[in-house]
Amino acid sequence: MESKKNTISVLMLPWLAHGHISPFLELAKKLTNRNFHIYMCSTPVNLISIKKSVRKKYSQSIELVEIHLPSLPNLPPHYHTTNGLPPHLMNTLKTAFEMAAPIFSKILQTLKPDLVIYDYNQPWAADSASSMNIPAVQLLTFGAAVVSLAIHMSEDTEEKFPFPEIYLREYEMRSLKEAINESAGNKFPFDEALKRSRDIILVKTSRDFEGKYMDYLSTLVSKRIVPVGSLVQESIDRDDYEEITQWLDKKEKYSTVFVSFGTEYFLSNEQIHAVAQGLELSKVNFIWVIRFPQGETINIRDALPEGFLERVGESGMVMEGWAPQATILQHKSIGGFVSHCGWSSFMESMKFGVPIIAMPMHIDQPMNARLVEYIGMGVEAVRDENGKLQSKEIEKVIRKVVVEESGEAVKEKARELSEKMNINGDEEIDGVVEELMALCSNK
Repeated sequence: MESKKNTISVLMLPWLAHGHISPFLELAKKLTNRNFHIYMCSTPVNLISIKKSVRKKYSQSIELVEIHLPSLPNLPPHYHTTNGLPPHLMNTLKTAFEMAAPIFSKILQTLKPDLVIYDYNQPWAADSASSMNIPAVQLLTFGAAVVSLAIHMSEDTEEKFPFPEIYLREYEMRSLKEAINESAGNKFPFDEALKRSRDIILVKTSRDFEGKYMDYLSTLVSKRIVPVGSLVQESIDRDDYEEITQWLDKKEKYSTVFVSFGTEYFLSNEQIHAVAQGLELSKVNFIWVIRFPQGETINIRDALPEGFLERVGESGMVMEGWAPQATILQHKSIGGFVSHCGWSSFMESMKFGVPIIAMPMHIDQPMNARLVEYIGMGVEAVRDENGKLQSKEIEKVIRKVVVEESGEAVKEKARELSEKMNINGDEEIDGVVEELMALCSNK
């Protein structure tokens, strides 16, 4: 512990989702290389999942700190994560996390960090820190375009959003309003969490492609917006997934798509069939990860159209649960990512130069899909007017990006953005370090 005396200690509290914990952890790793000591705070079930990532290299500088949520009906400890959580329990998890505020305060009193970095829905974490004169800063794991549109829409103004390329279709607007109305107690702590961030807001993005949205967001919230780069997870050891890499090695360069819709969204039976038919019609190679909520015993073969696995044969690999996404996306045979456009997946695609076949599902994903098309690194598979996936449209867009000559511009743009992101990453982290050190010295 003596070595920590001259370092800045930071307690990080991400939301209980892999798509939030992973970028917080990647930022933690980058900060430890610049003389910061990190306390990563989450529930035991989430910390188990990241222990492997905190290898010996980080074991002295990143400490895992457990926060135990209060007991609530239908929410045993293995449900203290969004990974595999049945959708009807999401609001219960949010409530339990908020109820853990007094427990979080005790953790702060014990550890006495110099700074707290908290997530989008935790104004209570910032309040606890402020009560002890500890500066608290928000890290947004969403893009600046999405956040600025959300704030603009929430304000009572007749002015149009200044960037018409980012918009919601009618069925997407209905879905978003339903999600907001169903949030626990009809409270939406997003605005409050933004207000409590001290002077700056960290955003997982880059000025290379979101500069104008960052500037507008800064105007809306009256705080400086500090980009932290892609925060993409390091690749998993390839030896652990030899079967996947051997299968990919047999495929031609850029001939295969990776298909995944994130850890929090579960396709309906109808959606699974639409995606399966689109993949089969496209006649491209694919790796498809399908997930089901915890507790549901569904056989993948039964969920897919009858005879699908036999018909696609060696051109398709279907997996259940989880796959090493970063490892797969970096493989030379991958020519496209059929993605829900969650922000972490968006950033991984960009970092590895893989064009996106956009199939957004909910919340911020439709707006991310619009951004994908606007910056030219992907094409959206548009749904019908009722919001239903169309297998023929999925086929068309996959072939356009992966097979046809018209996809060359998209591939080139993805590679160009990847090069920029990888060149500018260190500069962005240096800027973050400078801002955080200034906050700690002024507290």
